[in-house]
Amino acid sequence: MQTILVIVHVLIALSIVGLVLLQRSEGGGLGMGGGGGGGAGGMSGLMSARGTANLLTRVTAIAATLFFVSSLLLSILVTNSGDRGSIVDNMVVPEVVETTTGDEGPSVPVQ
Repeated sequence: MQTILVIVHVLIALSIVGLVLLQRSEGGGLGMGGGGGGGAGGMSGLMSARGTANLLTRVTAIAATLFFVSSLLLSILVTNSGDRGSIVDNMVVPEVVETTTGDEGPSVPVQ
């Protein structure tokens, strides 16, 4: 469940990036969500420039809401999971065994 929600969360984030890049900024920028004049060409033949901007704004707002909801759901899932330990606590550390070889000198660690 958590893995599926993370995948959906990333897809929503990528869609927000794409939607924001499609929108027309005041300076023109990368805006492809209008284009042309008031007549034909591009997407203005399908919808007016104002209608396209309103549609992109609404879809971006919906995607942002879904992003916040998925963020909250992920945090709730992680908080309620039974695994409260750190990944550092779960690491396997090899033991170091010290051996002495008599009176020949200091001990040498052996792994």
